[in-house]
Amino acid sequence: MRSPFFAAAFATASAAATLDWAAAYEKANASLAKLSQNDKISIVTGVGWNKGPCVGNTAPVSSINYPQFCLQDGPLGIRFGSGNNAFVPGIQVASTWDRALMRERGQFMAEETKGCGIHVLLGPVAGPLGKNPAGGRNWEGFGADPYLQGIAMAETIEGMQSVGVQANAKHYLLNEQELNRETISSNIDDRTLHELYLWPFADAVHANVASVMCSYNKINGTWACEHPYALNTLLKKELGFQGYVMTDWNAQHSTVESATSGLDMTMPGTDFNGGSQYWGSKLTQAVSSGQVPQSRLDDMVRRILAAWYLLGQDSGYPAINLKANVQGTHKTNIRATARDGIVLLKNEGNILPLKKPKKLGLVGSAAVANPQGINSCTDQGCNTGALGMGWGSGTASYPYFSAPADAIKARAQTDGTQIGLSASDSTSSFRSAVDGADVAIVFITSDSGEGYITVENHAGDRNNLDPWHNGNDLVKAVAAASENVIVVVHSVGPVILETILAQPNVKAIVWAGLPSQENGNALVDVIYGDTSPSGKLPYTIAKSAADYGTSSVRGANDDFKEGLYVDYRRFDKEGIVPRYEFGFGLSYTNFTYSNIFVDGRPTAGPATGDIIPGGNVDLWETVITVTATITNSGAVRGAEVAQLYISYPESAATPPKQLRGFEKLTLEPGAEDIVAFDIKRRDISIWDTAKQSWVVPSGVFNFTVGASSRDIRLSGTLEVP
Repeated sequence: MRSPFFAAAFATASAAATLDWAAAYEKANASLAKLSQNDKISIVTGVGWNKGPCVGNTAPVSSINYPQFCLQDGPLGIRFGSGNNAFVPGIQVASTWDRALMRERGQFMAEETKGCGIHVLLGPVAGPLGKNPAGGRNWEGFGADPYLQGIAMAETIEGMQSVGVQANAKHYLLNEQELNRETISSNIDDRTLHELYLWPFADAVHANVASVMCSYNKINGTWACEHPYALNTLLKKELGFQGYVMTDWNAQHSTVESATSGLDMTMPGTDFNGGSQYWGSKLTQAVSSGQVPQSRLDDMVRRILAAWYLLGQDSGYPAINLKANVQGTHKTNIRATARDGIVLLKNEGNILPLKKPKKLGLVGSAAVANPQGINSCTDQGCNTGALGMGWGSGTASYPYFSAPADAIKARAQTDGTQIGLSASDSTSSFRSAVDGADVAIVFITSDSGEGYITVENHAGDRNNLDPWHNGNDLVKAVAAASENVIVVVHSVGPVILETILAQPNVKAIVWAGLPSQENGNALVDVIYGDTSPSGKLPYTIAKSAADYGTSSVRGANDDFKEGLYVDYRRFDKEGIVPRYEFGFGLSYTNFTYSNIFVDGRPTAGPATGDIIPGGNVDLWETVITVTATITNSGAVRGAEVAQLYISYPESAATPPKQLRGFEKLTLEPGAEDIVAFDIKRRDISIWDTAKQSWVVPSGVFNFTVGASSRDIRLSGTLEVP
């Protein structure tokens, strides 16, 4: 049984579940007593690859009315469904910096998931964190900062689980590249592990996530799915995780070691050829022989059942039907997140928003939908036509696709604008399209995905940070033929833009990210000024790929030598000037910042108190409040993301500044509002490796509020005794 404080903690984190953990464990224990040994083994062991209706399945157990259990990809909606939406990828959600949209997206995805009778939706994603800017699956997660990732994880999980669907936090832990992902060892120091990579998983656990997926890679030489320190010490003890740990698909390497190290469920139960079953009958034998304690098997089952009861899935849950029509009106969130995740990088001479031009020239294969069909490539494993998501198991089929050219044509028709279109990346075939055009819009892309698919010689991770399909040359050619060029970038992550920015006629760059099925509609909303752009970069765009200091490792070990200095932390420490910094984004209006006030009386020292989901209880207490006034000093309605960065005392040996708060405000022209950042004890703590505790250092903290990590508008200090 779990201590009563878990119930209190759960009530504050998510009021949506049917039960709290304590009550869920009480029901789980009652059911556990009714199970045979074979029943228990069935609950923890998948039935095998391709042997059920879902990507992961366990057998039903009639004695407790436990159903055939269904686990399904993925982080942006239902993979292999036929009546669901394809929500925007995590990276686009992150670039909205909008907590309400994050939570609503989680809720809507879960409503579709539950409507199909799926018990576990395999997401959201906090690993990879994105230390490698070319990492193949970075786009599934929420950017290159652990604080931003953590907030997005918590909002998504609470939105999902409010509906009664189990969320699954993945990939735990240090899964930062696709190259050699099933063999590589991620070797890391204790402090970096805690302050960067474990951080967003703590938020997930604090949000009472039902399950966690361990990753393919090794951690300091030991497989992640049989790593007792990662699974038992960090996750279940230090973070107080109450749910269950499942493998990534075929990420198990042993029977006894995985069981005794903290693994609770194996998926899909066999390898992808139907063999290599490590649990099932082998686990039965291991328990019978005493190699795996009976109490450990019971703990596995108890955790799985507790999550099932926690979300109320034992009563009235729909039957499995992946073909159910569950779209509803959820595309409202898809359009809003696609739109509000668009980042305006450059807008010379206020060329945007468009003002009823006489002719627009549209150039690039990414202006139109894939001519072979919007779902013609398995798991979106191609980069043909307009781009809405990366590729791999984290994808979903599009129910429809709004292509940029189609959406712009529809708007142009109401304005009386002539459209010229060259849906080609050829540098010689666009002339007629842009001839006589007031503005030429060039569409370029950069794609990546999961390593089991290779697209145009990119085996998951990107080979470089250049635009695909000769995008630089295409922009150069169009800019030589047109005086007013707008470049629209659909990309999984950072792209080096130096060649494009060197063209004097490139007047604007619209970073449109990965907008999924509402691609064109969202773009039109912004470039025509129906909505002022409000997205901010969730990573740094460098002038050179070398500036990041990290890339895919080809050997057997990734030693994480960069430590804490990932993305903007490295740029700040090394004095590297980015092209566009973390948190950057322009608007059609202007915002002024004033009246910073820092209030609080925290004390130095280690965290104390009971362990609740997420760690020591006092880590989650607000100890400082920072307020500031934001004013819309421009002429149009707009939204601003005010960002709080903290600089620690010099003795803490931390990066120069770290994101520790953000709030998005929508303001009418001339209006102002006060933004309040609640700083938790955790937010001003560092991981003390000697004390094995989070510790608040003594000294002067600097609190800065600004429009990006480099555009700091206000500063205040507080001394911690």
